[in-house]
Amino acid sequence: MAKDVKTQLTELLQQALASVAPSATDTPIHLERPRDPTHGDFATNLAMQLAKALKKNPREIAQQLVNELPVSALVTKADVAGAGFINFRLDAGSKTTVVKAVLAEGENFGRSTQGAWQKVQVEFVSANPTGPLHVGHGRGAAYGASLSSLLTFAGWDVTREYYVNDAGRQMDILGLSTWLRYLDQHGVDVPFLPNAYQGDYVRDMAKQMTAAHGAKFIRPAADVLAGTPGLPEADRADDEAKRQRDQHLDALIANAKALLGADWTYVHQHALSEQLADCRDDLEQFGVHFDVWFSEQSLFDTGLVARCVDLLEKKGHLYVQNGARWFKSTTFGDEKDRVVQRENGLYTYFASDIAYHLNKFERGFDKVINIWGADHHGYISRVNGAITALDLDASKLHVALVQFAVLYRNGQKASMSTRSGEFVTLRELRGEVGNDACRFFYALRKSDQHLDFDLDLAKSQTNENPVYYIQYAHARICSVVNQWAGDLATLADADLSLLSNPRELTIAAKLAEFREVVENSARELAPHLIAFYLKDLAGEFHGWYNAERMLVDDAALRDARVALAAGVRQTIRNGLAILGVSCPESM
Repeated sequence: MAKDVKTQLTELLQQALASVAPSATDTPIHLERPRDPTHGDFATNLAMQLAKALKKNPREIAQQLVNELPVSALVTKADVAGAGFINFRLDAGSKTTVVKAVLAEGENFGRSTQGAWQKVQVEFVSANPTGPLHVGHGRGAAYGASLSSLLTFAGWDVTREYYVNDAGRQMDILGLSTWLRYLDQHGVDVPFLPNAYQGDYVRDMAKQMTAAHGAKFIRPAADVLAGTPGLPEADRADDEAKRQRDQHLDALIANAKALLGADWTYVHQHALSEQLADCRDDLEQFGVHFDVWFSEQSLFDTGLVARCVDLLEKKGHLYVQNGARWFKSTTFGDEKDRVVQRENGLYTYFASDIAYHLNKFERGFDKVINIWGADHHGYISRVNGAITALDLDASKLHVALVQFAVLYRNGQKASMSTRSGEFVTLRELRGEVGNDACRFFYALRKSDQHLDFDLDLAKSQTNENPVYYIQYAHARICSVVNQWAGDLATLADADLSLLSNPRELTIAAKLAEFREVVENSARELAPHLIAFYLKDLAGEFHGWYNAERMLVDDAALRDARVALAAGVRQTIRNGLAILGVSCPESM
């Protein structure tokens, strides 16, 4: 991989530093691109960093560094500015050498070794398999997939993982909901509670049970309802009414397990399998792939949850109160202590979450990234506390929060409640605006920022639609290359010194930024920076395309311009691939 301009300039500064301050050669060198292009192509504050150690005026140090810079064709001018900044102006020819690098490296252009192939696990989506994925889940899916691709591009060894919540109450509620719909289809009248799962997908699963097993699972309504507590009035929504409905629901679940016996396992597994298969299919069609689907139930089956809780007790981090075992999470900064095992012996969700994180660390990941909904913010301190309590390195865990996307259709905010069944599914959204718009719009904002998903904009074919704007730049370049009709391999010999007008040099400088953007994005877990970069690059190209003829009569200039355009095309391809967005060749 050829050294980029920034690397070469850093090496020049290192040589000057060794001459000016031999005892401070380990000082990190930061090079930034000035916002104001009149200040040059790069600037460094190295002299200001050295001022305290050298006990000199920063401007004096800056001038010494400039004087000791090795002669290089790369730099046309280096001068001292402000309180001690050094501004660099680069030779025009050095700016355009990046084009050859893009064409030579192709799909590898912009790749980095930043991650040093360390193992990182990215766990994302992990929605309860209790219904179709909705547009809120879609944002976490798009962010997680883009982040995983970004980290891979930046040199990490990435494992993409989905944590399947296939144990616990929510799955029991889904199994019960499916069975109650089955009973209803066979004329058995049992009230269907509002806190059960309501969607048509539940009726469909019940119909599948009937088709496969006929009347096998029918039980009398009186037996189903036996011993269940009374229900509040239908219009009550207070906390006590909610508690009564939950108690009734739990009693129905207990009756279902007793009445169905071994058949309950079938009903439960049928609902789980159907919803998990639907989730997998939806995500695959969305271009979101997982290396591991990790079962929560396996944590119980292997005894890891019990082992984990016992380990916390041995380390002195548990106490017993009212028959339950509590984790002293306040010791680690949580607002209150947390139950890990209830008085009835059942472990809590938190206990299995601790065990899951222990499992992650035992698998030897160098970094563990959890992508959670923003409503889980309060969960971070208790999980970090549990990891620390287990004598593990909590600094390896990074939690990225994702705000739910709010979808607006015809100016109306859509409900997204999976329990009510009145939600907009990810599959419906993809069908309406397409995968590309979904993936890009989800990635266009920082993950922890609120996102209003503008359907009208996402479907529009205008410059205001950022994904269309970028894809159109790619299609325009494909058209130019097709009209040029030459051999792309010959562009390696193009005379890039002919690219001398300001627009062309600006585009070349933009291409040279791509690896920096990749590394910054990976460091900050921020794939939206890739989206911003591509939008800017497309804007620079469209401005150049509209101002200049690409296919001029002068063959040498024509080839140079086609080479630059081809470099833009490749960079757009590489960036959009990170975001999971396609690159159409015509639009």
